[in-house]
Amino acid sequence: MTENKPNPTVNETGQKSHDGGHRHGLLNTMLSVIDPFQVFRHHETNPNKPSGKPRRLKFTTSRSLEALIFLVCFFAFFGFLAYRMTLPNMLNTFMQTAYHLLLETVFYIMAICVLMGAISKLLTEFGVVRLMENILRPLMKPLYNLPGVAALGAVMTFLSDNPAIISLAKDNNFARYFKKYQLVSLTNFGTAFGMGLVVIAFMTGLGFGKGALVGLLGAVIGSIISTRLMQRFTLKSYPEMDCPVTEEEGTEQNISFKSEGNAFQRFLNAMLDGGKSGVGIGVAIIPGVLCISTIVMMLTFGPAGADGEYTGVAYEGVPVITWLADKINVVFYWLFGFESGALVSFPITALGAVGAAIGLVPKFIADGIINNNAIAVFTAMGMCWSGYLSTHTAMLDSLGYRKLIGKAIGAHTIGGLCAGIAAHWLWVLLALIF
Repeated sequence: MTENKPNPTVNETGQKSHDGGHRHGLLNTMLSVIDPFQVFRHHETNPNKPSGKPRRLKFTTSRSLEALIFLVCFFAFFGFLAYRMTLPNMLNTFMQTAYHLLLETVFYIMAICVLMGAISKLLTEFGVVRLMENILRPLMKPLYNLPGVAALGAVMTFLSDNPAIISLAKDNNFARYFKKYQLVSLTNFGTAFGMGLVVIAFMTGLGFGKGALVGLLGAVIGSIISTRLMQRFTLKSYPEMDCPVTEEEGTEQNISFKSEGNAFQRFLNAMLDGGKSGVGIGVAIIPGVLCISTIVMMLTFGPAGADGEYTGVAYEGVPVITWLADKINVVFYWLFGFESGALVSFPITALGAVGAAIGLVPKFIADGIINNNAIAVFTAMGMCWSGYLSTHTAMLDSLGYRKLIGKAIGAHTIGGLCAGIAAHWLWVLLALIF
């Protein structure tokens, strides 16, 4: 007797699959939730099959449908802006805003990155980072449920950017102190301090040092919530990860940042190498500031003309975000103390890139809609989120835990919101006391 087997189907990569129809349908339904374009890749009935079981659309067909949907969305978005602003004004504003952001904001941020990069490298070279690690070490276990050596990761990401935590996590001398669920939570822990020094220096340079320091406290609170939630989510779904990362021998004493040479050579090399790394960070934020911030600004600010007409200058747009936020501004005012709906655009931008988010601040200052409370919230949410939507995927993938990306993003979303709320109410408390 011949055993009945499900007919294989061929997927987009040419590989055969023997999954049954029910499982195939369930998988595609899940994919359609993750990717809206998947709705066009679902099923078509094969007339050669009497059961009418579905099969996937051809790759070229699904790609064509994707292209069609993208073009519709693309022209609808820019068509809406052109309809409200007129096409010449829209194009002029689009280019003028990017140009002004490059000259007035990006180069300023890059200068800060170079200087802070040099300072952070000097602190690392001459052992200050290790000293800070030893001071913070006792706080790691009670606050974050992490071994004391994790403090080194917090200091490194604060002085540089999110990926610094990954280079440490891949070092067995560092990773041997962690259990697996603790190691993956470093993506949330490290991201919460990413570019912290640059953000605080930027806000302080604009005259809002008090708000920036309160925001730092808010970011710490958000980091605790995000890290703890990530550990909880991971253990709940994968209890087998409650085991050591590695049994290999090693010691944190082998993690050294000291270079060769006398003190003067080390000072000079550290300063130049740190400045060079700062240039890299500054260059990396350019696409985010010019692309993301330009679009966000065009959806935040209105016409610049005296009579409400569009003139095609920089920082004009159709204030859709402001209009929507003003409808529920009582929520944002209570949670974050925002007195203008336009301020909501900062945390929205920080989801993708904190460098692009801080590029919005000078315009807020020019419009007179910002204060120390808003700076505290911006600093807390900017540091805590620090573009996590664009970095968490790569960070967890490099550690080999892609399956935990959704949990990490969910935990960090909650952590960032709590950071902003905490910063606002801390500022209110301090304002009442002092």
